[in-house]
Amino acid sequence: MKQTAIPAVLMRGGTSKGPYFLATDLPDDVETRDRVLLAVMGSPDVRQIDGIGGADPLTSKVAIVRRSERADADVDFLFAQVSVDKARVDTTPNCGNMLAGVGPFAIEKGLFQAQDPETVIRIHTVNTGMIAEATVQTPGGEVDYDGEARIDGAPGTAAPVILNFLDLAGSVCDSLLPTGNAVDTVDGVNVTCIDNGMPVVILRATDIDATGYENRDELNANDELKARLERIRLPAGKLMGLGDVTDKVIPKMILVAPPRDGGAITTRSFIPHVCHASIGVLAAVTVGTACLLPGSPAADLAHVPKGESKRLAIEHPTGEFTVELDVVIEDGVPDVHRAALLRTARRLFAGDVYVPGDVWSGV
Repeated sequence: MKQTAIPAVLMRGGTSKGPYFLATDLPDDVETRDRVLLAVMGSPDVRQIDGIGGADPLTSKVAIVRRSERADADVDFLFAQVSVDKARVDTTPNCGNMLAGVGPFAIEKGLFQAQDPETVIRIHTVNTGMIAEATVQTPGGEVDYDGEARIDGAPGTAAPVILNFLDLAGSVCDSLLPTGNAVDTVDGVNVTCIDNGMPVVILRATDIDATGYENRDELNANDELKARLERIRLPAGKLMGLGDVTDKVIPKMILVAPPRDGGAITTRSFIPHVCHASIGVLAAVTVGTACLLPGSPAADLAHVPKGESKRLAIEHPTGEFTVELDVVIEDGVPDVHRAALLRTARRLFAGDVYVPGDVWSGV
């Protein structure tokens, strides 16, 4: 049977990478769409050898974009995390790294008119319902990818993409603290279950016999530690109102330790069974919020500056990720009015990606 060609643009967004599609180029039916995405990425297969995935959760991501019908947004962005070794597509969480490429993609695809010298585009993240503003460099009305901005976890420099998030609390769960507590005890370990853009479970690395300073390969090779994390993650997911999270990529699990390189806190993030090379955008925002939560494992270890506007460097295996939070503490709980951060993105190639005709005929 003849293969089906689907227009796509491969982009790096922040420290992630994957194909960006116009929603109109994919099937409307969710089940068919997910089969297509699995075929595109080459899943399930640990090498993803029969697709364009990079055999890593950070390079097995998909962005689906369309012009928005909402009055408060310019485009809609649906994020899909495609499992590498399982036939699973999860559209529950958001991805702030892939979000960084949405503005440039939408402009170049004609979904939004660029301005000179920069363009602010409002993006509705379909997964969580929140609105983000992305500022894209567009001198002369064209996307410019060259610049001097540098982010840890991506080589070289590029043009900055500034992301502003508003009203992140309870992005997937019902509230910032979905259990109602700053601290819960799960499987004998004190944790903070929190969602300020990404549902995460935060715990001290030392509470599960780690230091929090191990490199990514050490943690990925530690099957005992990962099994312990899963014994915490599954009941924590239920406590957070997420139900059975066995087949979900949320909540993320984050180990914290005191900072070693002048930042606010050290992290090792699992997504959820593989240690992240750095840390996700919205996970970093949520960890930063937890650093302001009195009594939480993160707050007990964090170095936090004074003032309502706080710049927090979240240390991770390949460097740090600085987030800026405008926050007011109300009844001991941080209320983050705005989260701002810097990412970069780069268009890698554009063309058609092919899937077998028996997966989708294109009709």
